[in-house]
Amino acid sequence: MSHAKAEQPQPATGATLIVGVGLSVAFLLLIALLNVVKSGNLLSETNLLYTTLIFYAGAGALYLGFGVTGTEAYVKFASIATWLGLIANTGAIAHRWYEAGHPPFASVYEMLLSFVWTLAVLTLVAEKKYDVKVIGTVTMPVAIVGVVLMQLLRTDVHPLVPALQSTWLHVHVTLAMFAYAACALSFALAMMFLIQDNMKTETFLAVTSATTVAIYAGVVLTRFEKWGGLSLTAWNPESKSEIFISKGVRLFVTVPDLGWLMLLALLVVASPLVFYGLARFRNNYGFIALANRAVFLSILLQIMTLIMFVLRARDASYPSLDAEGLFPTSLAASPFILSGLVGGVFISLLYLLLLWRRPDLERLLPTTDNLDRITYKTICLAFPLLTLMIASGAYWANQTWGSYWSWDPKETWAAITWLVYAGYLHMRITRGWRGRRAAYFAILGFAVVMFTFFGVTYLLPGLHAYA
Repeated sequence: MSHAKAEQPQPATGATLIVGVGLSVAFLLLIALLNVVKSGNLLSETNLLYTTLIFYAGAGALYLGFGVTGTEAYVKFASIATWLGLIANTGAIAHRWYEAGHPPFASVYEMLLSFVWTLAVLTLVAEKKYDVKVIGTVTMPVAIVGVVLMQLLRTDVHPLVPALQSTWLHVHVTLAMFAYAACALSFALAMMFLIQDNMKTETFLAVTSATTVAIYAGVVLTRFEKWGGLSLTAWNPESKSEIFISKGVRLFVTVPDLGWLMLLALLVVASPLVFYGLARFRNNYGFIALANRAVFLSILLQIMTLIMFVLRARDASYPSLDAEGLFPTSLAASPFILSGLVGGVFISLLYLLLLWRRPDLERLLPTTDNLDRITYKTICLAFPLLTLMIASGAYWANQTWGSYWSWDPKETWAAITWLVYAGYLHMRITRGWRGRRAAYFAILGFAVVMFTFFGVTYLLPGLHAYA
């Protein structure tokens, strides 16, 4: 009898992680308070964003802890941390609105500020209303990356260009931010559906490796210089802006040897995909075990690459191939390279969580039917918002530029995004598409959203270049 009692599992309280996260948050807030005492400015936008980052990071750690252990207490405290982060996030938005004299929609920094706020709100809604408690393991790290990225973008308040001096700016961008956040939520739900629908773990392995390959290939193909250097944008620390050698032509500096490290990282993150291909081609799934070991090795190398990039690119001066002398660069000059490297580590760690704890994750997730239904409801929210966003933008464009549609890259990709989600709804309603095919559509739609939001802004110049 006593032996039976000894074997009974004890309920997990999760006190260790909760106390650890709580102490970390308190310590970081204390450091922030000491800095505030020195500066005398408590409610500055920088302090509010720093507080937002602390609470979102604490929430992310607790949500991740719930995903690993299933301890219910983690979700309770993660929700509290998310609420506190949301309050600080709201304060930052209000401060920006007051300082700028207009809603925070006029730059990528301001739109990210609004996007992260909306994502946190939808995370709480999905958790409370639809009981998708694991949703924060995906959405909160995205919010954290968004806040970190904001620290590197230009934050100075400047007068609106004439094209943005319109009430339609508020309408258009508000619709966009709510739509994009809903798309992000539908992406997270679709990924969870695929897990619950018993998609093979090695398929997630291939997708993870392909995504990290795309990140590093993008860096290497566009920034690798001869002799192994890495090309970064020169940065003027006084004006906090990029340095141009002529109109529209940026000055680049070359960081020695960092290109070789990026190339090595590219080869290593590609190795799991190679092993996966061998497993499929030779029908020998012993290669999958090698691929999983390679993922772990790639994470270590990705972390080392991230650290080296931060150390080498942070407030340093390097030579340029286009001009004589040394020119400064900064992490603020390469925010999307940094966010890509952070995103690669995050995606790979999520795969490890799936690999090691998949049975526990499946137990914590809602059923496939519920996940499919919630994804559909989320896209039913996102699609009319996208429609109204495009319609309001077209009306605004006609008032500003005299044409409803100019086939500007941003307009074109917004239309492509709309068509993807329209295709999702059409196939679901008319053809009865459910399950994996619908999930693939949701994932594809969010990929197009991310390219429209970030890629078009920085890669395809056009009338929306200021956004």
